[in-house]
Amino acid sequence: MARSFTDFITEEEQIENYKVIILTVEHGDKSITAKKFEKQAQKMGMEVFLSDFKGVSLTFDDGKYSIKDKNNSMEFSSKETVVFVRGTPTRDSHLDLISELERIGCTCINSRTTISICADKYRSYVRMKDFKLNQPKTVLVPTEDDIDIALEELDTKFPIILKTLRGAGGVGVLFVESKRALDSLVQLIYKQDPETDILIQEYIKTDFDVRVVIVGDTIIGTMKREVVEGDFRSNYTQGGGVKPYKLSEDEMKQCMIAAKSVDGDFVAVDFIPYKGKPYFLEVNSSPGTDGIEQANSGLSVAKEVLEHYKNKDNRFSVPVRCGYYETVNVQHFGEIEAKFDTGNSALSVLHAENIEIGGNKITFSLNGKTITTNLVKTYKAKTGAGIDDRPVIELELEFMGHSYQFMFGLDDRSEMGTDVLLNRFAMKTMNVMVDPQKKYILTTEGEQK
Repeated sequence: MARSFTDFITEEEQIENYKVIILTVEHGDKSITAKKFEKQAQKMGMEVFLSDFKGVSLTFDDGKYSIKDKNNSMEFSSKETVVFVRGTPTRDSHLDLISELERIGCTCINSRTTISICADKYRSYVRMKDFKLNQPKTVLVPTEDDIDIALEELDTKFPIILKTLRGAGGVGVLFVESKRALDSLVQLIYKQDPETDILIQEYIKTDFDVRVVIVGDTIIGTMKREVVEGDFRSNYTQGGGVKPYKLSEDEMKQCMIAAKSVDGDFVAVDFIPYKGKPYFLEVNSSPGTDGIEQANSGLSVAKEVLEHYKNKDNRFSVPVRCGYYETVNVQHFGEIEAKFDTGNSALSVLHAENIEIGGNKITFSLNGKTITTNLVKTYKAKTGAGIDDRPVIELELEFMGHSYQFMFGLDDRSEMGTDVLLNRFAMKTMNVMVDPQKKYILTTEGEQK
């Protein structure tokens, strides 16, 4: 039987769409955005798994992962799957599920780290402060006995804003008009829950704030949210009216920096125009869609976001931290110390002695063991002494329970201290990020030269 052209296309090339997992802490009518994403993904021909976090489990069998709850299940692999998290998960079991999906190598929108930063208003404040972004001055109130110290540090007149560190949609945000009211509110909050975290913030009077929705490096929608009548909040979920808003060049740049400050992939950035500059209030890791779509005629946030991640270059896994030296297991040669070189964009390199090439075969020695294998090609490598012609072979490498096939250039590394030098491609494939301060974070010290 004659074979068609598609028989020769790799599995990755045949995947026109990716699989979508939507995990939500919201229920019923509150899961509007999750359902929008599910409907749009199905419309685009994608396989979708939608569930709240409760009762979800992962299994691994016969080389395939499956995610399931009491009603549904879906097989998936890391490269073809994007996970969308709706709402703000706070339970450790929910966050651990995100971490497990990240460790598998799925693209998670957003990552556990981003979700945790955005969920903590003071941590968000500190991160944006590190990026030199303008914000209302903010001070923590660790206990009810620290009110006076916090007020002195805030150094502003009443009214002020009091916030619990966790809360969304304007919930947990209070307008405080006097010291007496502040004392009473803080005492009441700590009486109800002594573990509650509180901050106080400079109040900037405004008739509106601005929300900017960002996916990747693109602003897909903006809106002006008017302050609710008789209130000081401007959240759409609190009844605030929305209108289109045109960003200035500076506002666009600053909003992109705000998103990057929390390492956000799909986020909403909120700010107040003040003294000719944007003053940032927060970055939301799970933005709703109704308000922004109402303000931007014809916009489908779900479609824009899902289309964005169809491009595999926009899908990133969360790397595991490793040391600049780790122990790897190299086919034929066993455990060897490897250096992870982030500056190496050429081939990975393997130490070799007594190299002999005969046709398409190559023989070489490493640590007293000699092998003969296929010669893949040769390439020119820049060295301190000039240009070297190096032979290239392919070997299997094991690291942290996973096996990889890598190309290695062979070179005499007797003076280099390590027998294996791994390049950026290897690090990306193994999903690791190098900590330049430490070695052997993931492994113990292996064989030394």
